Parts: sequence; structure tokens; C-alpha cells
Amino acid sequence: MQLLLSAFQWVAFMVAGSIAAPIAIADLFQLSPADTAGFIQRTIFVLGAASLIQALVGHKLPINEGPAGLWWGVFAIYAGFSGTLYNSHEEVLTVLQGGMIVSGVIFFILSATGLLKKLSSLFTPAITFIYLMLLILQLSGSFIKGMFGIQHEGQSLQPFVLLGSIITILLALYFSGHKRKWIQQYSIILALISGWLVFILMGLSESVTVSDSWFTLPDMFVFGAPVFDTGVIVTSIFITFLLTTNMIASIRVMEEVMKAKGQPTYERFTKSGFASGLNQLFGGIFSAIGSVPISGSAGFVAATGMYSIIPFILGSAIIMIISLIPKVMNLFASLPAPVGYAVTTVIFIKMVGLALGEYRKEENVERIHFVAGISLIIGVGAMFVSPSAFKDMPVVVASILNNGLILGTITGIIVEQYILFKNKHHTEASKQ
Repeated sequence: MQLLLSAFQWVAFMVAGSIAAPIAIADLFQLSPADTAGFIQRTIFVLGAASLIQALVGHKLPINEGPAGLWWGVFAIYAGFSGTLYNSHEEVLTVLQGGMIVSGVIFFILSATGLLKKLSSLFTPAITFIYLMLLILQLSGSFIKGMFGIQHEGQSLQPFVLLGSIITILLALYFSGHKRKWIQQYSIILALISGWLVFILMGLSESVTVSDSWFTLPDMFVFGAPVFDTGVIVTSIFITFLLTTNMIASIRVMEEVMKAKGQPTYERFTKSGFASGLNQLFGGIFSAIGSVPISGSAGFVAATGMYSIIPFILGSAIIMIISLIPKVMNLFASLPAPVGYAVTTVIFIKMVGLALGEYRKEENVERIHFVAGISLIIGVGAMFVSPSAFKDMPVVVASILNNGLILGTITGIIVEQYILFKNKHHTEASKQ
């Protein structure tokens, strides 16, 4: 019973954090209700399968896979090409299917050649600290907007939604800090259910119908055969390198959480790279969204104390099963978004602690202050630039400049590596 409850807590966390992306992308491409239902189903199925693959043959850590923000951004940019570079939304989606398949192949190449292992050495405590802080800062805007009830630009704050969100946060904090261990362990699912009930009592919850079917298998290449044009191949190469940044950082952070419980660390990146390649292929084949390991899992594990991978494996399998039952998906799709944002905010409070833990590991304080200073200014500054500013830029350039998390992390890696190289060269010269 305890195992099943833990698994369902993972299910609630994974679905709550993933359902928004397919709904938003379906809206961007003006998909019909039936096509939207299929897109949601396929995406959740792929995310469940991706989490299971990583847990069994990849990094073997309890890190759930979620829709990659980078792919989400590329989908949004390419949606604007319909009617200009491409004839229709369907044609754009076939190109994106091809892009995810290309990304999968590149992941295989990076893993087979050992390049992925070399890239992982760039993630020093300073870079992990920068990545986590940028991740928290980037997502905090979405959390606050969601809890204010603001779903789009120009919308006013919804006082009752904000009140419900505050009550949900207080409940989540109460459960996570409870003296009884079992309440602490299941704090996330208790907070989600309690918050949902609060929103129902306040008349702020709506039922959402994804589909009326009882059982549906996910289809393949729904929008047509994948298309491989030069533009998307170049984009996919760069996107894959950026996705490895997310993957390595997520593994590093979770390893730190597991290390506190005496779990051994070993080289996981090569196997995880192969698994990520397979997961990108699945995203393309099943006409869904490419996935990436979610760093927030570390905060979830730290908050609940669920360090065992068994409930995670079971939860991932349940995700795959419920994705085949649309009537169950209707229930998850009805979870009020502000409840998800409120509970996730509490999880990310733990992430701040993890970030500061990485900061404290760095012995050279002056270097981390300089590297973090320039990286955070550039990364956070980029978050305030309107996406429309990059509309005339190549997709690859827009994907980097429009993503403060990636831009700041890359800046940190370049600056730190330059300082380390300069110091090494200076030391060698002084010896001579």
C-alpha cells in the first residue's frame, strides 16, 4: 500500500508538471479538440516511457522526464513559420517530427564517441549553482503569474485565485514540515488534493474533457512522414547540445541529493545519453514533444524523502497506462493550474537550498563570485527581453538568446573555463 501511494505521488507530480505544455502547443498550432486530445495523450505516454527508460537503463535515478522547454520554444517559433516558410501547420509539425529524430541520432553519436562524458566535466559546483539559480529565477515568474490567475498578457490579477493559491502553499508547507514522517513523505499528493478541494469549494475548478474514449493506443507519425530539411537539422544539432546541458545538470543535482543518503555516485552520463537519444526518437515517432530530465525532481525527492527508485519506476509505468485511458486523463487535465504552481513553488524552495549547497563547495570564492555575477546578470537580463525581439533571428540564435537559463549557463561555462585556462597558463609560466 505504501509503495502504491508513493507511486501515485510521483504520478501526480509528473502529470501536474507536464500537462500544460501539450495544451499550449496544441493551441499554437490551432489543433482541433480531437487532435489536441491525441497530442496530450501521446505526450504523456512518451514522458512515462522516457522516465521508465532512464530509470531502468539510463541514469537509474528518480528523475522524471518532462516536456523540454527548448523544444517548447522551438515549437512556438516554428508555429510562426506556417504560411511563410511552410505551407501549413501540419507541414511544420512534420518538420519538427524530423527534428526530434535527428536530435535522437545526435544523442547516440555524442554518447558513443565519449563527448557527452567530456561535456559533463564542465559542470563544476559553480556552474551547477548558476544553473539552479537561473532555473529557479526563470520559473518563479511562471509560478507567480499562475498563482495570480494570469494566463495571458494583459489579464488582471484574480484575487480569489491568489487566495486559493496562498492557502495551497500554506497547506503544502504544513504537510512538508509535519512531525509525522508519513505525512511529510506524502506531502506533495496531500497538498495537491487539498489545494484542489480548496479550489472546488471556491468555485474555481473546471472539468476538462480530453476525450470520451475509454481506451486509445497512441498513433505514430500523426501529421505525416517526418521531413528533414536543412534548417531543422541545424536547429536540432544545437538544441541537442543544449539538452545535454539540462540532462547533465539534472543528474548532478539529483546525485547530490542521493549522496546525502549514502548512495554511491558513478559515471551515468553515457548511458543516460543513449536513453535520451531513444526518448527523442520516441518524441518524433509518436508526434509528441521531446523530453528532458527535470531538475525539479531533486527538490521533490528532498521534500518527500522518497529516495527509492522503485516507486518512481512504478509511477512511470502507471503514467504510461493512464495515458491509454483518456477518461482518466480528463481527471488530471482538470487539476487547476494555480494548484500545480503553488505546490511546485514549495518544491523549488528546496532547490534554493541545493543551489546554495553547490555554492559552498567552491573553494575559490572570488572566481565563483565573478563567474556567477556575470552569468546571472546575462541570464536574468535575457529573461526580461520580449520574445518578439528575436522574431527576425535564425531559429538557433533565437532559441539561445530567448532562453535565459541556457544563455546564462553557457556564459558561465565559457567564463569559468577561460579563467581556469588563464590561471593554468600563468602557473606553468611562473614555474619556468
